[in-house]
Amino acid sequence: MSLRFLLRHETILAILVAIALALLATQSDRFFTIDNLLNQGRLMAEVGLVALAMTFVIVTGGIDLSVGSILGLCAILLGVFWKTLGLPLPAAMALALVVGAVAGLVNGLIITRFRVPPLIATLATLALYRGLAEGISQARSVRGYPDWFFGLGQGEALGVPSQLWILLAVTAAAAVILGLTTFGRSTYSVGANETAARFSGIGVDRTKLLIYTGSGLMAGLAAVVFVSRVSTTRSDMGTGLELDVITAVVLGGTSIFGGRGTIIGTVLGLILMQAIKNGLSLAGVKGDGTIVVIGVVLILAILIGNLFRRDGDG
Repeated sequence: MSLRFLLRHETILAILVAIALALLATQSDRFFTIDNLLNQGRLMAEVGLVALAMTFVIVTGGIDLSVGSILGLCAILLGVFWKTLGLPLPAAMALALVVGAVAGLVNGLIITRFRVPPLIATLATLALYRGLAEGISQARSVRGYPDWFFGLGQGEALGVPSQLWILLAVTAAAAVILGLTTFGRSTYSVGANETAARFSGIGVDRTKLLIYTGSGLMAGLAAVVFVSRVSTTRSDMGTGLELDVITAVVLGGTSIFGGRGTIIGTVLGLILMQAIKNGLSLAGVKGDGTIVVIGVVLILAILIGNLFRRDGDG
């Protein structure tokens, strides 16, 4: 193996994940049980789906703060389409995905057509979509979904939670697209140097539009899975999701300045974050303590990664 490979952020992060798992396993006998690990896979699926799309967004040098609000809006509309409008549930699920994609497209249009910085644009739509969700729901929840619907968020296939299979499939697709396709190379080019990408003939605006639309679509898919898992819809669904998503992506080594990041890094970041949450919870640590630990781990991972990257480049 070359020194550069050994000093890659993903390699360092994988070592940190192994160390964290070993340490957390000593704090509780329940941590490394099959039931607990599968349950953690179930719980991290929604964040994972959105984080995969967010990797593309951040690789371009952008950000999408509205994903949690899009999830909440799609969740509410899923219930409205089915319960209030009387649409068949499969049609309501499909329309919820469409709403998510359209919400993401709106973000992309604001950013590319009106040249609004992604941080400002998605901060505004965060408030817009959350306000729409709360206004539509009027603080009412929707319940009474048919039993077959719960198979998506509560069921299993071959002993593995259904949504974990979905996450694995989307992860494989995202890894192929970002790492092996022309679109993936365009994504990196846009993040590394947008001006150079334009002069190279890359459709920068088209690339961004597709990526933000995909981000909204994944938030819509996460909403459907979330509703299936918790058996109800509420307007506050997805609140704070964007923070967990961005933490997982940045922890995975994706540069907030764009041009660098991998799907495997995001997956490792997601696993580390979920393991810390679960392990500390089983050890009796309160939620605020868990947040502090995750913050410290994020800072250390970034600092160590930057240190070794400089050494490797030198």
